[in-house]
Amino acid sequence: MNKMTMGLLCAVSVCVTTALAQTPAPAPPPPPAPSLDIAGSLKLQHQNIRRNLAAAAAKMSDADYGFRPQGVAPEVRTFGQMVAHLVDANYLICAAAKPEPAPKHAANDKETQPKADLVKMLNEALAYCDAIYDVQTSASINEMLKRPGPNNSTLERARGNSLISNIAHNNEHYGNLVTYMRAKGIVPPSSEGR
Repeated sequence: MNKMTMGLLCAVSVCVTTALAQTPAPAPPPPPAPSLDIAGSLKLQHQNIRRNLAAAAAKMSDADYGFRPQGVAPEVRTFGQMVAHLVDANYLICAAAKPEPAPKHAANDKETQPKADLVKMLNEALAYCDAIYDVQTSASINEMLKRPGPNNSTLERARGNSLISNIAHNNEHYGNLVTYMRAKGIVPPSSEGR
C-alpha cells in the first residue's frame, strides 16, 4: 500500500472512531412494569373507574342532575338517578364480596335528590368498596362465598366474581354518564387533557 492510501485509511478510521465515541449510548431499557396478580389488577381497575365516576358526578352542574336525553321513555334514568343507582349498586355488590348485608344509605334512584347529597353518597359508597378491594390477596380473591340464590337455593361464587361485576357495572354506567355529559357539552373526566 502506498503512503497516500495508508494515510486515507487512518483518517477514515479516526473519523469513524470519533463519530462512534460521540454517539450517545442507547438509553437503558425502562424497568419492567411491576407484575400484578389478579387482586392487584382488580384494585387498579377499581381505582381508575371510581376516579372517573366521582369526577363525573362532581363535574355535572346541579341543574343538569335532572337531565335525561330527549325522546327517551320516562323510565330512562336522569343523570341524578343514575348516580343514585351507582350508590346503591356499589354498596350492594361490594357488600356481597365482603360478605355482609349492604349498608343502609339514603340514595333512592326513584327520587330527585340534590347534587351535593348524591356526590357525597357516591364518594362514601366508592370508599366502602375501596376498603374491600384494598385487602384482597391472591388467596382471598378466589375464596368461595355462599349467598342466597333463586328459589331458596344457595349460590357459591369466588369473591373475585363480585369485584369483577362491580367494575363491569361501574364501567357500563360511566358510559351512560359520558353520553349525558357529552349531550350537555361537557368533556368527561376520562377525556380531559387530550
